[in-house]
Amino acid sequence: MGWLKPKISDGKRLAIDPPQPQEGRHGIAVAVCVKDEARYIEEWVRFHRAVGIRHFYIYDNGSTDETRAILSDLLDADTLTIIPWAGRMTDAATGAPLNGQVIVFAHAILNFGGAYRWMAFIDVDEFLLPKEGRTVEEALEAVGDFPNVSLPWHMFATSGHATPPGGPLALNYTMRGADPMTRKENVSNFKCIVDPCEVTEVSVHQFQTRAFGDLTANDAGKRFTRRARKSPDFYSNRFLQLNHYYTKSREELMAKLARGWAYDASPTKYRDKVLSVVKSIEEDVVEDRAMIDFIERNRIDLGQ
Repeated sequence: MGWLKPKISDGKRLAIDPPQPQEGRHGIAVAVCVKDEARYIEEWVRFHRAVGIRHFYIYDNGSTDETRAILSDLLDADTLTIIPWAGRMTDAATGAPLNGQVIVFAHAILNFGGAYRWMAFIDVDEFLLPKEGRTVEEALEAVGDFPNVSLPWHMFATSGHATPPGGPLALNYTMRGADPMTRKENVSNFKCIVDPCEVTEVSVHQFQTRAFGDLTANDAGKRFTRRARKSPDFYSNRFLQLNHYYTKSREELMAKLARGWAYDASPTKYRDKVLSVVKSIEEDVVEDRAMIDFIERNRIDLGQ
């Protein structure tokens, strides 16, 4: 098993020695942090099981609703691991908050990564949508053996819903920001799928690997440096698209702001950032029905 090097460079990155690959490793696992996600977790799990996720590593940050019970009803021990996780930590020297998601992702790679060909690091408001093939692994075939894939956010806001509409989330929200590679602050970013047995540095939105450093590929296999992936030339969603349902309805947006974010010490700063992101998304939207078409074509049961 790999180990954490003792240096946390800025609270946002961790250096690790990658785990040894286990004999017969295969498939794709997802690692995700959750808290009180009972309203939508069933749909998220059903969808990702349908697109071939082999195992779910759920880091539960103190849920008090039915999140854990729903997960246990949906998944068995071969497909679900729930890890209780109190994620708020600070640097002892500076008092600066450490990003708990980074620590979660590193923990998942080091403790579980050796069993899988791929690990995906997303949130429960993010969906991995195959555009070619039926599963995420089929969609990743264009990448070949390259170990580090970056998927740009496709940002969905309220789609005009003032209150939560009935039925599945993925069928109700169809209006997204027109340009996934926009330079508007906090609107454009990436989530990653990596070969866990090659990862040497972990953060929320980027990884480094043993043989390729900070080189990362888009879903078509085109390689850029971490910084250069922000170029419009990096953009592709031909094979695999990451849908980020950032706010859901306006009512749910207000609730999100009231809750705050577990890893942000300033509720006011968080509120201002979220409202700015929503404004930027909704200034220029396009209709995107790729998720609806995929669900209907493949007759996926989202449980609602």
